[in-house]
Amino acid sequence: MDEVLIKRQWTWRRQVVIENPLELYRVEVEILDVNDNSPSFPWSEFNLEITESAAPGSRFPLESAQDLDVGTNSLRTYLLSANDHFVLDIQTRNDGSKFAELVLETPLDREQQKTHQMILTAVDGGTPERSGTALITITVLDANDNVPVFDQSVYRVSLVENAPRGTLVIKLNASDLDEGSNGEIAYSFSGHAPLKVRELFSVDSYTGEIRVKGIVDYEKASVYELYVQAKDKGPSAVAVHCKVLVDILDVNDNAPEVILTSVSTPVQEDAPPGTVIAVISVMDRDSGENGNVHCHIPTNVPFQLRSSFKNYYTLVTSEFLDRESVSEYNITLTARDLGAPPLSTRKTILVQVSDINDNAPRFLQPSYTVYVTENNAPGASICSVAAFDPDSNQNAYLSYSILEDQIQGMPVSTYVSINSDNGNIYALRSFDYEQLRNFQIRVQAQDAGFPPLSSNVTVNVFVLDQNDNAPVIVSPLPKNGTVATEMVPRSVDAGYLVAKITAIDADAGQNSRLSYQVLQATDPGLFSVALYTGEIRTIRRFVDKDATRQRLVILVKDNGQPSLSATVSIILSVVDSVPESLSDFGDLTLSPQSPSNLPLYLIVSLSTISFIFLVAIIVLAAIKCYKDRDSVRGYSFSFGDCCGFQPEPPTEVFKKSNLNLQISSGTKVPTNCVEVNTNGPLSQAYCYKVCLTPESAKSDFMFLKPCSPTTPRNNVKGTDNLVSSWSAQNRSGTVNNGATTPNELKQPNMDWPLSKTQNTTLKSYSSMNMDGTLIRKAMHTDPDNFGPPMAGQYWTWGTHMRDYKMSSPSAGVPNRSWTPRYGPQHSTRPPPDYQHNVYIPGTPATRPPPDYQHNVYIPGTPTAHCTLRPLHRSDLDVRNSFSTFGKKRRFISGYDPKEDAIINNDLFNK
Repeated sequence: MDEVLIKRQWTWRRQVVIENPLELYRVEVEILDVNDNSPSFPWSEFNLEITESAAPGSRFPLESAQDLDVGTNSLRTYLLSANDHFVLDIQTRNDGSKFAELVLETPLDREQQKTHQMILTAVDGGTPERSGTALITITVLDANDNVPVFDQSVYRVSLVENAPRGTLVIKLNASDLDEGSNGEIAYSFSGHAPLKVRELFSVDSYTGEIRVKGIVDYEKASVYELYVQAKDKGPSAVAVHCKVLVDILDVNDNAPEVILTSVSTPVQEDAPPGTVIAVISVMDRDSGENGNVHCHIPTNVPFQLRSSFKNYYTLVTSEFLDRESVSEYNITLTARDLGAPPLSTRKTILVQVSDINDNAPRFLQPSYTVYVTENNAPGASICSVAAFDPDSNQNAYLSYSILEDQIQGMPVSTYVSINSDNGNIYALRSFDYEQLRNFQIRVQAQDAGFPPLSSNVTVNVFVLDQNDNAPVIVSPLPKNGTVATEMVPRSVDAGYLVAKITAIDADAGQNSRLSYQVLQATDPGLFSVALYTGEIRTIRRFVDKDATRQRLVILVKDNGQPSLSATVSIILSVVDSVPESLSDFGDLTLSPQSPSNLPLYLIVSLSTISFIFLVAIIVLAAIKCYKDRDSVRGYSFSFGDCCGFQPEPPTEVFKKSNLNLQISSGTKVPTNCVEVNTNGPLSQAYCYKVCLTPESAKSDFMFLKPCSPTTPRNNVKGTDNLVSSWSAQNRSGTVNNGATTPNELKQPNMDWPLSKTQNTTLKSYSSMNMDGTLIRKAMHTDPDNFGPPMAGQYWTWGTHMRDYKMSSPSAGVPNRSWTPRYGPQHSTRPPPDYQHNVYIPGTPATRPPPDYQHNVYIPGTPTAHCTLRPLHRSDLDVRNSFSTFGKKRRFISGYDPKEDAIINNDLFNK
């Protein structure tokens, strides 16, 4: 260890910090010296000049010996070799160092001895002793009897530290009574003045002024001892000495020092308040108030600074930390002393916050909506979900998965998959819009923390339709592998409805919007097809040169991109009169070669349900008839009273023909017959049936056919029939009632009285079958009680009462009569955009607008109000519904053309 350091500081002080637990200790190490250095003098020989006139007792300071050891091993004493004139006096300074002075004991006599030599020995106190010697040579000079004298032997002054160079410390004054050169005094530092003093201060040899030569620092030494000698210039001048004590005054020239003894970083974000972050020590080398230091940190950080003991502080947390909000803190510690002006020091402490898994993943959207076009390629990416986790490192690593679920009875994993790293979702199969239009999947994002956290999001997948289904011709279909045929009367006018092409398309939207056009025709100028309805109509009247067999090829195409199409061929036979056989368009039975989009199990299910429903209807009807047969046994019925025939009116009236139905209580008619009074060449009576749909409060359908003497038994249901009567005698009453032309209809009259007898008859009628036997008995027995009130009871109230009206009482019309009308009067609702369902054969038809509602009823969808039209017998099969499934042959089996003439004659010739 450095000996110089040992001399300055015998003890070695340090602070020791022990962590876990964090404690601070102060260590003082005392340095024990060994006697490994001998005392030594600056010079090996000292030369002294002493005048012979020197008085006994004169003192001559000698150069001090230096010993690097300390304590007892340092310089202990000086020894002088034996002589006759001098003795050695040992002096001790304030710092404990020793020096020797040579004292004249007996006067000198230059004439006896000019020089004297002695050995000066410096001895330390170690064991064994070490020593150093120097030769002292004394030259005796001639007498200079007076020596300079200082005003005082000790001077004391104060000096501010950091005083600038050249600052006057003190001016010494010594006097000599001699004259001349023996009286001139020169000032200088004594020979034993320390080198450090010589570096900081200077003495003017002529004036005796002591000035600052270097930088004076209070923190290095608070007081300095200066030894100054004064010596005249005379021969054998004797030097005199004085001591100057310079006290250094402290100024606040040192800023506080901040030392980070220990820093615990990073700190976990869930560390409780009071967790120690760092141990801090401060110091100020100034003294007094200049050395008092206070520390503080900003108040906007979640930390506190606590003082443990003087000049020592601990930095602790004041609340819970959140790494996601602030991941690190730069805490500025300010240490300020109390000096004037005060000095301060700032030190920044970096505290990093370590992460814990306290945040679940969060998706960028609350839910995702994806649109996928059907017929997609399996394995293609359909969308991507993304989540983020505000945690870091392992806690923020996310993996994606699809939660188990069912789609149409199949695991969702058979439909889609997900990339666990990036959230890309892939389709595992090709979607079919017609089978699956939308589905949901739940995606989970889970981090890799401990414990792991997760969150879910719903992905709504909508399958978009593609035009992948060509139109399918529903009617007409080829019969027994042949082309569908239809007979057209030669006498029809332009606009005559020849046939109607019905097609469906399994697609949706514009892909299912169908249009019709004639692809090939025997005579392109004879027939046209409605663009959107598929109705085939005549363009002009037939002429003799027109072929009797016309072939049409109709193209049906959808509005998709690209468009898909289907064709159907129709053979039209031009005849002079329409045969009574049913049209080929009524056969909806699919040929073995016809394609079907319905699975086999659906066909079997519908057939089974239809059969069970048919059996249930027959059983209920039989039971009802059995219970009520006694109440109607006395009634009789005549087909002659049901229908009549009216001679053919002129063609001009035919063109303005309109449906005009009127029923009177005074006429005997079958319960499902009504006259269709037209002015066309094909006037005839039509039977009707009321079909109530599942939404019958909104719509109804009425089908008419030429009257048949035998009513099909599958229509025996009280609520499906409407009792009406008609008499040719009352046709004039229709005109008298205010209808000037057959095109006008009277407003409804709701004043039908209903007697108890009529109510009884109504109940009895509900069990009547369609063969007319019981009805004839009831009407012949009491025809007055079998009229429109009963019909009103069987008609559905609400929508149906708006669609049918009663004639107001007048002179020529019975007070219980009714007529149908086509829709509500003064309605604010716009007219329905669809093709009218009432058509009178032989009447000119009005072309509907191209944008219409197809005449295909889909269960569960709202239906518009429909008007009445009589149907061809062929249409009875075309309009098959669920309630008539499997009943076609029974429905038409009882038809006899002869009975048409009987009914027509009864109705129109009376």
